[in-house]
Amino acid sequence: MPAELRVSRSDSQQSVPETSVAVSSLTLAAWCAGNGWPVHPLAAGRKTPAANCRSCRSRGHTHHHCVCFKEGRWCHGFHAATLDSSRIDQWWGNNPALGVGVACGPAHLVIIDIDAHPQQPPARDRVLPGISIGDHVDLTGLATGYHTLAVLAALRGATSPADDESTLRVRTPSGGLHVWYQVTDGLRWQCSTGSAKERALAWQVDIRAHGGYIIAPGTTTTDGTYTPVGPARKPVPLPAWLAAELERTNHLPAPTVPSPRPVPPRARRAVLAAGGSRDRATRALATALANVVDCAAVPEGAAFSEKLNRAAYTAGGLVAAGHLPYEAAEQALTQAAAAARPGQAHRAAQIIRSGLNAGTQRPLTLGSCS
Repeated sequence: MPAELRVSRSDSQQSVPETSVAVSSLTLAAWCAGNGWPVHPLAAGRKTPAANCRSCRSRGHTHHHCVCFKEGRWCHGFHAATLDSSRIDQWWGNNPALGVGVACGPAHLVIIDIDAHPQQPPARDRVLPGISIGDHVDLTGLATGYHTLAVLAALRGATSPADDESTLRVRTPSGGLHVWYQVTDGLRWQCSTGSAKERALAWQVDIRAHGGYIIAPGTTTTDGTYTPVGPARKPVPLPAWLAAELERTNHLPAPTVPSPRPVPPRARRAVLAAGGSRDRATRALATALANVVDCAAVPEGAAFSEKLNRAAYTAGGLVAAGHLPYEAAEQALTQAAAAARPGQAHRAAQIIRSGLNAGTQRPLTLGSCS
């Protein structure tokens, strides 16, 4: 690896040796972590994650219930990726033969993985998915991911990522290229392979992103070393044209917006069970509760706290005016909040308590809330 790639461990700077000298896996893992890229061990001399407990081979066993990581061991590939320097020292210090993998999602990286395995190209509609290539276009000589990516870039009037000297590029032992880009917009770009039908950027071009990992530059396998090329040693932001192409080819997850939920039946029953003038009290509180529950349709930015506080204030006014028992109001508000924001009971309880107490200082007449 070129000497200008430097590794920061603690407050010191260490030069990484030339490629003729093996790079310490510990040094490499620490350099990656210093860049904010969570790392995990790869099996010695291989591209695959290092195994650990036998349970990982059991059907149905997942990283969610595995005790390895809690006990200081790696397990389940990129799910164990860490920035913890003490854990990195423990893992690679005690096992220097392990390689280094980087979890792309937590590192906010998108890697363009260009394959260089000369093959006969697929059908024309699979060379560049979603882009029609007419029969009049001569595809003679098109045999690798370098070619398909160059064609795509040319169509968009852009520089091919393979030739982008502004960002970190890593030559693979097989002659391919990993082009590293930083995600700065918070989007969760998804992985793909160039041969997939439902999601692919170009033939022989894979995408490493959320839900995947990449081999760290400097890692050596039995096939060779992953070697940086060109001057750049850090990834630059994902180019806008490339982001547009990834979005066009389904590399963003489909939006999952939950359907609005009705006011919980138990919340309605709690109000109906209240004494006094039930109809107007029910309408007043049900309207406020409905505004709270509607927040379920919008995971963020729905002004949930404000709406819950307003509903609690209204309920407090009804309680103070004698139209509704305090317990019934509190129960209805709690159930509406749970429907809108499951798992936030403590936060909701604080808002409800504050709103109710404020509302009870100002009795609400039925005429003013009809």
